Amino acid sequence: MKVKIGKSRIIKPLYEGAPPTTTNYIPLSVFDKVTYDQHVAVIYAYHPPTPTNAMIELGLQKALAEYREWAGRLGEDDNGDTIILLNDEGVKFVEASVDRSLDQVMPIGPSASLLSLHPSLEGVVELVQVQLTTFKCGSLVVGFTAHHLVADGHSTSNFLVAWGQACRGLEISPLPLHDRTIFSPREPPIFEFEHRGVEYINKKLKKVYPLIHNGVEDIVAHKVHYSAAFLAKLKGKASSLNGKNKPFSTFESLLAHLWRGITKARGLSEHETTQVRISVDGRHRLNPKVPNYFGNLVLWAFPKAKVNDLLNQPLPYATKLIHDAVTNVNDNYFKSFIDFANHKVKEEDLVQNAVADTEESILWPNLEVDSWLRFPFYELDFGFGGPYIFMPSFFPTEGMIFLLPSFMQDGSIDVFVPLFRDNLETFKQICYSLD
Repeated sequence: MKVKIGKSRIIKPLYEGAPPTTTNYIPLSVFDKVTYDQHVAVIYAYHPPTPTNAMIELGLQKALAEYREWAGRLGEDDNGDTIILLNDEGVKFVEASVDRSLDQVMPIGPSASLLSLHPSLEGVVELVQVQLTTFKCGSLVVGFTAHHLVADGHSTSNFLVAWGQACRGLEISPLPLHDRTIFSPREPPIFEFEHRGVEYINKKLKKVYPLIHNGVEDIVAHKVHYSAAFLAKLKGKASSLNGKNKPFSTFESLLAHLWRGITKARGLSEHETTQVRISVDGRHRLNPKVPNYFGNLVLWAFPKAKVNDLLNQPLPYATKLIHDAVTNVNDNYFKSFIDFANHKVKEEDLVQNAVADTEESILWPNLEVDSWLRFPFYELDFGFGGPYIFMPSFFPTEGMIFLLPSFMQDGSIDVFVPLFRDNLETFKQICYSLD
């Protein structure tokens, strides 16, 4: 795919009335400080007719007036802590074109060619970047990148919906809650759970990477499509031993199935331990709830198992491990984390756990799952309907799997699975097996 880059410029917020001061800043919250320090990119594709680039640009300016953080920059306060400068320096806006039809060149699965459909993620000072790529057939691809320190997937997807609302001349709804100082520690603090080795580690500890002969160049990103009918059968099997309790969720059932399948495809030793890192959104788990909070509000669950148990026990075993681990990341856990982060991190010279180190491109023998199943990404409507394709950009980290609603929008799920080439064929053979 040969992408021709045209205009590239900086877009700034467009305010109604007098603009606010550009000297204020927002300190990062304790949740911002333990997440990824990098840009994340997503891709949208729209069939014609599509809005003009000028319409999309104007809507973006209006949305940025409500989400000022994206138009700012990262900086440091007097203590050397990272802050978000509300200086309105703007976001990068790129216009590009491809002299072919979208259907001829657009991959529907993970591919390095997706990287040409959004600005580079390296060495970026802007906190948001947008690339509009028009195709000969009239189709439009929107490549969007956003810095994770500013917001998580929930907040970012809400911003994208707001962008579409602004393009259509609608009021932005719901309005975001911007106050990052609401996570105050309790007095006295209660350290109910262990956070050392989970969200934080000692600065002197070194991350031990697995001894694997394969390299990054051997990682292949594969897309698996699970139909609604398959998922219903899988959920029934995963919940078969759950008695009168509520059935496990589709997410829990599918993740258990993937965990077992990938573990088997990797050929791990039966005595080895494998774990899954699962993002848990705190907006509805905290009491009181903060549903429209803008920023990062995620911690993680870490179900783990011996390979022998994971593969020889039935599917409900793995599903229950996942369910229980996620359930335990509750209001008490979030508040224990807030207390710990405020009282112990500097005192003990702790740093963010390297488990969230994005320079690690091999997660073997572990997995990480990013579930986008509940995010309203398909609601980004610039005025001519929603996208017909939505996907993450190319992100070849072995063991980092993405779950998102299929663009068929019929209850089916697409899973992006990066694995070593040597393990991929085995995974393909078993990924639909219910045995």
